[in-house]
Amino acid sequence: MTMRQDYPAVQTLLQQPSLDTDLKNIAEKILRQERITPAEGLTLFEKGDVGFLGALANHVRERMHGDKTYFNRNFHIEPTNVCVFTCHFCSYSRLYKNREEGWELSIDQMLDIVKSYDGQPVTEVHIVGGVHPKMQLDFFVELIQKIKAHRPDLHIKGFTAVELDYMFRKAKVSVDEGMRILNEAGLQSMPGGGAEIFHPDVRAKICHDKVDADGWLAIHRAAHNRGMVTNATMLYGHIETYEHRIDHMEHLRQLQDETHGFNTFIPLKFRNQGNDMSNIPESSIVEDLKLYAVARLYMDNFPHIKAYWPMLGRNTAQLTLSFGVNDLDGTIDDTTKIYSMAGAEEQNPSMNTAQLAHLIKQAGRRPVERDTVYNEIKDYTDVVFSDEELLVTK
Repeated sequence: MTMRQDYPAVQTLLQQPSLDTDLKNIAEKILRQERITPAEGLTLFEKGDVGFLGALANHVRERMHGDKTYFNRNFHIEPTNVCVFTCHFCSYSRLYKNREEGWELSIDQMLDIVKSYDGQPVTEVHIVGGVHPKMQLDFFVELIQKIKAHRPDLHIKGFTAVELDYMFRKAKVSVDEGMRILNEAGLQSMPGGGAEIFHPDVRAKICHDKVDADGWLAIHRAAHNRGMVTNATMLYGHIETYEHRIDHMEHLRQLQDETHGFNTFIPLKFRNQGNDMSNIPESSIVEDLKLYAVARLYMDNFPHIKAYWPMLGRNTAQLTLSFGVNDLDGTIDDTTKIYSMAGAEEQNPSMNTAQLAHLIKQAGRRPVERDTVYNEIKDYTDVVFSDEELLVTK
């Protein structure tokens, strides 16, 4: 593993006479690989500048992963954007009474999407969407079974805890029973959506009518107890405070201590177009980078920190690779509308393997294709791509 190691850079920072004593003490704990407390995490947000946090986070990232930056070949299926919930930050969903403004895919239509990738080396289908009152547990069990029957090797990652909470309640099954049914049908892992901000004060203002923090955590715990891996997210940059962010990450860190079932932590940036919170300005790139760095420092038991490039944009996603991030998600293939509808830079989010690997190389990192559970498939460091593959215009 290539190790660039920013340890000398961190040591130089620690020797600066102007460095705040609290920051110095926290940095020394991190270098000793000791866990930092919630109060210390808050101090990093409040006192740490972007250069200091980046050097520390990069040190941790390179200690864990060297220069490796992971991606996978995936596509999304979004069954519907019709939803029973009214999250104020959401630009994506349409209420059931206005369902003619949205879309509702049948099982056959979704299976056709899967079949369109026949013969292509994709490894994962990511299924997530709105909470449609008529798309219930039996509907999704049938979908999963048919995908598995058609392409057994395709890893099925699906459904946020918000979708699952509704499915299980409508089907009158417990969380454990619901997870058993879906897992036995072929669901292998879960994304991390729907977490938003766990603190009840924030949740009451931005997504009051959907599953609360305890419910979200219980569903992920049930998945972990079945041997399934899941991801975790945090929606940041709206009305939350630094304290709310640390509280959110602490809940996740505690569950990870208990189950060890999380693969990846994914901060998701609030985008303000086309929703009820459009009056709130979006966070700056500096604040984005600070958040990723603190996440890497605080989430010490999470193997991976991911920057979801369709949400951040390619250039900012590249920058995060020096601020603790070691995963950029996947090729996507223009199969998600969740962030493009909210005004993200990527209005047609799709990169081929060559483009994504090249993006990682440009940042001085090693692009490594992975599967969903981080088995390494291919290292693209020494692969030379043609202009045609990169879609370069001469």
